[in-house]
Amino acid sequence: MSTYLVTGASGQLGQLVVDHLATRVPAADIIALVRSDDQAAAFAAKGIATRLGDYDNADSLTAALKGVDRLLLISSSAVGERARQHGNVIDAAKTANVGFIAYTSILNAQNSPMALASEHKETEAAIIASGLPHTFLRNGWYSENITMTLAQDIELGQHFGAAGTGKFATATRNDYAEAAAVVLAGSHDGKVLELAGDNAFTLEEYAAAASSATGKSIDYTNMPEKAFTQALVGAGLPEGFAAILADSDAKAADGALFNDSKTLSALIGRPTTAIDVTLKSIA
Repeated sequence: MSTYLVTGASGQLGQLVVDHLATRVPAADIIALVRSDDQAAAFAAKGIATRLGDYDNADSLTAALKGVDRLLLISSSAVGERARQHGNVIDAAKTANVGFIAYTSILNAQNSPMALASEHKETEAAIIASGLPHTFLRNGWYSENITMTLAQDIELGQHFGAAGTGKFATATRNDYAEAAAVVLAGSHDGKVLELAGDNAFTLEEYAAAASSATGKSIDYTNMPEKAFTQALVGAGLPEGFAAILADSDAKAADGALFNDSKTLSALIGRPTTAIDVTLKSIA
């Protein structure tokens, strides 16, 4: 019998991972790492044990990871603080003699030109240096990263971006969560898994799919990276986050978010969720 702990369990990805994991291992063997009593109560209703821990509190992490056999480190959402926060988790895992760690990295992390990749590279290096048995789940772009502007796209009749004719091999958050659960449950140890959707598309093709799903005319408007950053700021995003998204789009123009290995669908035993299916589910 093993004990499985998921960090960031109350986040959008973490909740889905816990749900998928509970279909593969006994719920009694799963621990969700949370930061508040309210979050703990939500898991208690599902019969899932919790421990309190914070990426910024090394002592809390060491206590939370005691007795854990298999750990999923879900990357922090605090861009700019991730490498330090992840380092706290890795150090705690080593101190607690955790037997295995899986980490949600980014597609082609070691060679990616994307600004988002830098902290993932640092985290992967720290995990390797720790000597802990591990697997890297190098997640590609989430479909939700693109579809989150659908309401605005409908209103304006345009989807803005800076990716030119670059292709995005996206999958849903649920697809990536299922893959993490499969690995955490006990397979693919020691591997580097480049994970992406089966069916890639350009943003022009995305706009056409969005038009079809919504019955509204939506065109793709390609912009220079700086102009796209300002457009995102104008839409209400913080400037730093807007710059990162625009950088990701611009790097996608050169293939940074494309992968056709179909490793993800092989891992979860089904096709990944196509973008038109995602669009129809929210239109």
